[in-house]
Amino acid sequence: MIDVQQLQQGFGKKVVLDGVNLQIDTNEICALVGRNGAGKSTFINSLLGILPFKQGQIFINGIEVTRKRKRLSNEIAYLPEKFMLYPLLTGLENMVFFAKAVHNQLDYDRIESILKSVNLWEERNKSINSYSKGMLQRLGLAVTLYQDSAILVLDEPTSGLDPMGRQEILLALKALKNKTILLSSHHLDEIRQLCTHVAFIDNGKITKYTVGEFLKTQHLGEAEK
Repeated sequence: MIDVQQLQQGFGKKVVLDGVNLQIDTNEICALVGRNGAGKSTFINSLLGILPFKQGQIFINGIEVTRKRKRLSNEIAYLPEKFMLYPLLTGLENMVFFAKAVHNQLDYDRIESILKSVNLWEERNKSINSYSKGMLQRLGLAVTLYQDSAILVLDEPTSGLDPMGRQEILLALKALKNKTILLSSHHLDEIRQLCTHVAFIDNGKITKYTVGEFLKTQHLGEAEK
């Protein structure tokens, strides 16, 4: 579970997040939505403990972000918008490299299972120089999933992908079980398809809605049935 209490964040005299409260419960899939410059990246970086914040508290599965960073790394996994992979390695070699960084002992059966879940097993021995952008994004997701954290934070996971690439990412995310997910997104269709809730950033505040409530409040249509 993610629990943010009275988060105050800014740069110089500019206030970006003004006393933000947000709770994301276990197994919810929550979209982080707001206009460009509203503070989505600032919120994510604060949540991950990357960006020190001025006031407030953030708890990840009961662990306070500013207190126990080492324990926190086991609770939450992060997929940035641009995941840095090694272009001269194959997809499998990238998986093995990053898996070793997380766990001392490799689980090859788990690597196979995850690569199959993102539809990359058949391409595992190809250099990622030959991968499409969608394939690279799915490989980044696979690396993130190997960490096996209960909470996933995904920053624009379908950014720049064509419709087929986006759908492949959405299918992989839909298949996940027992994961709490926060993802930033600009795409209403994927919010409708995937999410249970929306955290809407506006004027330094965050308001949480169900997807249906958000679409109705913002006059954006109805959720998929």
